[in-house]
Amino acid sequence: MKTFQTTYKGREIIVENRWFKGEKLYVDGSLQDENRGLSFRSSLYGVLPAENGSEETLKASVGGGLLRVQCSIFAGHKLIYSSSD
Repeated sequence: MKTFQTTYKGREIIVENRWFKGEKLYVDGSLQDENRGLSFRSSLYGVLPAENGSEETLKASVGGGLLRVQCSIFAGHKLIYSSSD
């Protein structure tokens, strides 16, 4: 299993890649989205709650091959994490 983790606006964001079992996106420990099975590229979507009651859209792009997996996380359309940096 490969795990990607970042904090954004005080919220913990975790993306798990479980190789042949798929990917999962968590915000503060709460499952937001999951893909099941094997894929070489996938997108996961979630929401980031704000203190004023609004929400910001999250997108995690996971891709790679058999030897390397990379992850990019976006809030709105802004890149907030990249494992390739």
